[in-house]
Amino acid sequence: MPRYFCQDHPDQLELEAEVVDARPGAVLLAQSPFFPGGGGQLADRGTIAWSGGIVGVERLEPAGEGLWHVLAEPVTVQGTVRAKVDAEFRHLMCELHTMAHVLNSIVYRDFGGALLTGAQLAEDGTFRVDFDMPGVYPDWLRSLDGPMNDVIRQDLPIRTFSMPWTEAEAIPGMFRSKSVSPPPQEDGTVRIVEITGLDRQACGGTHLASTGQARPVRILKVDNKGKRNRRIRVGFAD
Repeated sequence: MPRYFCQDHPDQLELEAEVVDARPGAVLLAQSPFFPGGGGQLADRGTIAWSGGIVGVERLEPAGEGLWHVLAEPVTVQGTVRAKVDAEFRHLMCELHTMAHVLNSIVYRDFGGALLTGAQLAEDGTFRVDFDMPGVYPDWLRSLDGPMNDVIRQDLPIRTFSMPWTEAEAIPGMFRSKSVSPPPQEDGTVRIVEITGLDRQACGGTHLASTGQARPVRILKVDNKGKRNRRIRVGFAD
């Protein structure tokens, strides 16, 4: 898996770059600030500006040679461009993804290492996380917004770093999904997201710089999706 520019420069949402390849309605750039989506996180939104005008980016398609930006119009982009990520939408995804990690860490810690069976962030400012939990504990699950909001108030720093894949694989809890995990980077490492004093796990997505940047949350709904699958839906308290 290639390493995306946004993983090393999460605050740089605008970038001047050269066109590497193009076709009507799509362009491949030498570098891009866009996150293509994955792991339940939606892809960035934004625009590409060049000498011929400005066009919206509809979606992103990772390929072996880089990241194709699929455009809202069938134009052919050439030369030097300015790629710009929608800052408000990126922040929303970072906020939701960070809080999903907070919820994940609390359930993993307090329920014997329960693993994820699915997760999805939504553009309406909610997210849902599914866990492999054989018992049914609806009251406990509905009360999880209390400890989640405690983590927000603590304003814990969040950092990312890389470690060898084999080393991460040997550490319990570093990979939290029951069925999938982030692929290794081209150099054989895996990206780790750490919420200081609370959690460390492999993840390729974007996050806040600290938990205090998130708004207070509330549990919206708890569902039983089968004998073992528990779905928790979360939104902002406001």
